[in-house]
Amino acid sequence: MTSLNPYVREAGVGPGVVCIHSNASSSTQWRGLMDLLSSDYCVLAPDSYGSGKSPDWQSDCEITLQDEVNFLEPVFARAGSRFTLVGHSYGACVALMAALANSERIRAVAVYEPTLFKLVDAESPPPNGADGIRNAVFAAGAALDVGDRDAAAGHFIDFWMGPGSWLTMPPQRKPAIIASIANVMRWSHALFTEPTPVDAFAALDVPILYMLGGSSPESAHAVARVLIPVLRNARVVEFPGLGHMAPVTHPEVVNAEIKKFLSEIKSELG
Repeated sequence: MTSLNPYVREAGVGPGVVCIHSNASSSTQWRGLMDLLSSDYCVLAPDSYGSGKSPDWQSDCEITLQDEVNFLEPVFARAGSRFTLVGHSYGACVALMAALANSERIRAVAVYEPTLFKLVDAESPPPNGADGIRNAVFAAGAALDVGDRDAAAGHFIDFWMGPGSWLTMPPQRKPAIIASIANVMRWSHALFTEPTPVDAFAALDVPILYMLGGSSPESAHAVARVLIPVLRNARVVEFPGLGHMAPVTHPEVVNAEIKKFLSEIKSELG
């Protein structure tokens, strides 16, 4: 019988840190960060719905970010009475929503380009800065409709990593992405229909590290322009020349910034 709980990687002892991966990825993307932090923290990296070794969600068309948060609640319970959240892309959205739902339990939040595209649409209806990902999802969905998961993955990966990235990706990395890309429409549903208004994020009265890639697509920067101004205690770090997938392509750079942030928080909060 398949467990209804998420699969979790765990390393280290100390204050809890929960790391939430991006779409078309899994907890394995945080292995480097876990190695870096495990001497000082208890690091928990779950596989989200349908990723890695976790069970899948009931629909490949619809899900909410709150559904994702609810699924990870056992992980948050294991992280202790107060813990830090780290998230990338879709995982960063889940981290922010989890922080809102567990405000008394959160020490700090570190996110790399949360993709809360509904915030962009709410501020200015399309056409707007979210059109790039909207078009990529439409193309991926059309490919899925004719059963071409490879083409669907290509549209999605090339949008986030640059044209031709899918063709040149190492073959051993492709099967997991092809398997997960069936869920691109449910990811899009969560991100484009999330009802939480931007002003609600002003309630996050904890230190926040908001990381950006200087070469990331406009869709990611459009979210940042709407979200960052309402965050009360955000430290913004932009990595020149890096893109949306920098936590995967350049983990040593991003992980070092996260460790620096957590060390500063640890000194400030004890």
